[in-house]
Amino acid sequence: MRVLVVEDERLLADAIATGLRRYAMAVDVVYDGGAALERVGVNDYDVVVLDRDLPVMDGDAVCTRVVDTGGEARILMLTAATTVPDRVAGLGLGADDYLTKPFAFAELVARIQALGRRARPATPPVLQRSGLRVDVYQRTVTRDGEPVSLSRKEFAVLAELLRADGGVVSAEQLLEKAWDENIDPFTGVVRYTIMMLRRKLDRPELILTEPGVGYRVR
Repeated sequence: MRVLVVEDERLLADAIATGLRRYAMAVDVVYDGGAALERVGVNDYDVVVLDRDLPVMDGDAVCTRVVDTGGEARILMLTAATTVPDRVAGLGLGADDYLTKPFAFAELVARIQALGRRARPATPPVLQRSGLRVDVYQRTVTRDGEPVSLSRKEFAVLAELLRADGGVVSAEQLLEKAWDENIDPFTGVVRYTIMMLRRKLDRPELILTEPGVGYRVR
């Protein structure tokens, strides 16, 4: 899942991003509304966590612009405005969910995960194929019943491959979903991650390379 965090309180924004990355999410962070629109214009996000009180362009205006683009990004408004009229107004602008500050981080994660499921075709909470079993919420992996320990990026890449249900996923698509915008698009990180997955998942080989196209699970 790829998430954009839009929050002008930098310490809070960075703390949210750090926490979400522990859940194998690719997270970009911006601190004003203008930068948020720039990022949404060039990246495909599953969820936008959006503060309402922002410099340059306020969160309400950003929400309206994002909704008007007709994209698939879901919007979670994260704000100190706590009254019922505030919540109703935010949802009326097209936001998909609304969470007030202060908040429990576990609830924020759960809401983002729920919105992420709505931003893409529905997939089961447990992905299975060729003896692999990936629980995307418990973040556990087994092969033929034996647990496999993966890094966050390895887990994110494997989950994207399994979501394709045997279809080919390009390196560019894996970069888009498993890494943030700071990754060098010419890096070999996808190839390296696939290599590590193959080592950890053991034989017979499950992840196949389609030359010039991408990767798929047998």
